Amino acid sequence: MADPKGFMHIARKEGGNRPISERVDDYGEVEQTLNQEDRTLQASRCMDCGIPFCHWACPVGSKIPEWQDAVYKGEWKLASDILHSTNSFPEFTGRICPSPCEKSCVLAIHEEAVTIRENEASIVEKAFDSGYVTPRIPQKRSGKKVAVVGSGPAGLSAADLLNQAGHEVTVFEKDDAIGGLLRYGIPDFKLNKKVIDRRLAIFEQEGITFKINTAIGEDVKGDELLKDFDAVVLTIGAMKPRDLPVEGRDLQGVHFAMDFLKQQNKVNRGEQFTNGERLIAKGKNVLVIGGGDTGSDCVGTSIRQKAKSVTQIEILPKPPAKRAEGNPWPYWPNVLKTSTSHQEGCERKWSLNTKRFIGENGVLKQVELVEVEWNKGDNGQWQMSEKPETAHIVDAEIVMLSMGFVSPVHEGLVSELGLDLDQRGNIKVDEKYQTSQAKVFAAGDASNGASLVVTAIAKGREAAERIHEYLAE
Repeated sequence: MADPKGFMHIARKEGGNRPISERVDDYGEVEQTLNQEDRTLQASRCMDCGIPFCHWACPVGSKIPEWQDAVYKGEWKLASDILHSTNSFPEFTGRICPSPCEKSCVLAIHEEAVTIRENEASIVEKAFDSGYVTPRIPQKRSGKKVAVVGSGPAGLSAADLLNQAGHEVTVFEKDDAIGGLLRYGIPDFKLNKKVIDRRLAIFEQEGITFKINTAIGEDVKGDELLKDFDAVVLTIGAMKPRDLPVEGRDLQGVHFAMDFLKQQNKVNRGEQFTNGERLIAKGKNVLVIGGGDTGSDCVGTSIRQKAKSVTQIEILPKPPAKRAEGNPWPYWPNVLKTSTSHQEGCERKWSLNTKRFIGENGVLKQVELVEVEWNKGDNGQWQMSEKPETAHIVDAEIVMLSMGFVSPVHEGLVSELGLDLDQRGNIKVDEKYQTSQAKVFAAGDASNGASLVVTAIAKGREAAERIHEYLAE
């Protein structure tokens, strides 16, 4: 245990963020870090509770009290070893995880949770700087070959464990760089892509093979994959976005959020786009439809592109500032979340539905919105109804549809292999992560539904363990 009374005389202290006036002019990471002395003091606040609710809430089961204690004692390598024992990529989760661990920290009862996420990020950065993170080259190979389709967090975590188990792992990625959602779905101001490249360099030294610009189901057929590999794991994500089929949807200027974010990340990497191809918010009134993290990322990106104005709307009511009666600790708090992007200059509105997009000569000019209210019906389910005479029109030359994702893309590989789907359209798997095809497994958002990066990492690791058992039979 760190300091039994640390939480009593040391207040929560966060690293904070770069000044808004500075960060909106670049795509550098927003978050700052504390010095080592402050970080050690923050680790001392962990009470090592009899029941570690933080561990319970963490999808990867991070042994938080143990590595907090190691940090307090200055044993940074030990802290890194403990951290990596359950998480292949603490450098990712330490930056972008919404930290369900902190929400369930006992100190969160008084809104003074331990800075778990920031402490995690500091451990892994200290580990890299000190040379603690080195290639772990398997000493013995099994002779079995595994194909991982998709290189997002689930695919990379599965590849990591399968490679360490001695199998020959090949990761296939349809895009021009490895990382999936991490590479193209998350803005650079939240996750610098050099952080991904650093880990990939280690994986390559450990023997994992990466093949980019290879769409399985198109460039390589699924049958070929089944013939060439002993097992195939699909970690293709839930990349089918929820659409908004209203009047004017086909107007120029209405885009899916992921198309917008992906293109900006490509521009940051140095790729060039013509004026006709470029999705640019500069000088335009931007409307982001959808109140989640992806919508927030569109807000921050639009601000950096120098939009004239940015408005984000949500069809649901505005969440409360603090936990409601039916939402007790240690469960996830359904409260208002204000991101760093929101702080940079965004108008947020709730309980609004989109009626139609209005344009001239095929180009978006305005959007008609209407206020809605939510009430419980006779069956106890929430029902939405429009408020009379509340329809109004707002100016918008570019709209980002950020209403979540419904399922993995079925066209191509999933259809070719004839895989069974669940009621939500996800790839159906059993408790062993096995699909209706014996040699084919699925993990992450592809089978679990759209969720957190940390959940995808956890599912990828769990699937790898089941695949290893399958290959050992």
